[in-house]
Amino acid sequence: MVKFQDAALDRTFAALADPTRRALLARLAARQDLSVSELAEPFSMSLPAVMKHLDVLSDAGLITRTKTGRTVACRLAAAPMEQAMAWLQHYRQFWTEALDQLAAYVEETACPPAPVSRSSDISARPRKKSSARGRIRSRS
Repeated sequence: MVKFQDAALDRTFAALADPTRRALLARLAARQDLSVSELAEPFSMSLPAVMKHLDVLSDAGLITRTKTGRTVACRLAAAPMEQAMAWLQHYRQFWTEALDQLAAYVEETACPPAPVSRSSDISARPRKKSSARGRIRSRS
C-alpha cells in the first residue's frame, strides 16, 4: 500500500530536490564509506556547507555516518529511495493507464483518410517555365 501522507517520504523528496545532495548520493553510490572530506573534495563550497547537506541526507535516512577516531565516514542507505520509487510507481501506473485509454479513444474515433482528388494530382505537377520574359515595348 502506498502512503500518501508520510513525513519520511516528504523528507526524502526534499533531500533529493537539491542537485548538490543528489551529487553527494551519486558519489556514495559509486564508492561506499567515503569520509566527509573526500565527499566534499569536488565541490566548490566550504566543509560546513557540505556538512549541512549531509545533515539533510542523514535526517532523510539516505545516508548513515560512522565515526572512527576523528574521521566520519558516510554510506548510502537506499531504503527511503525504495519508498519514494513505490510512490512514483503508483503515479506511473495511473498515467500509463490514462494514456492507454486516450490512445484507444483516438484510434476508435479517428477519421478515415481523405480520398485523393484528381485536381490535387494536376496541381502537384511542375509548371512549364516560359523561355522568354515577355515582349518588351519600345518607345517611339
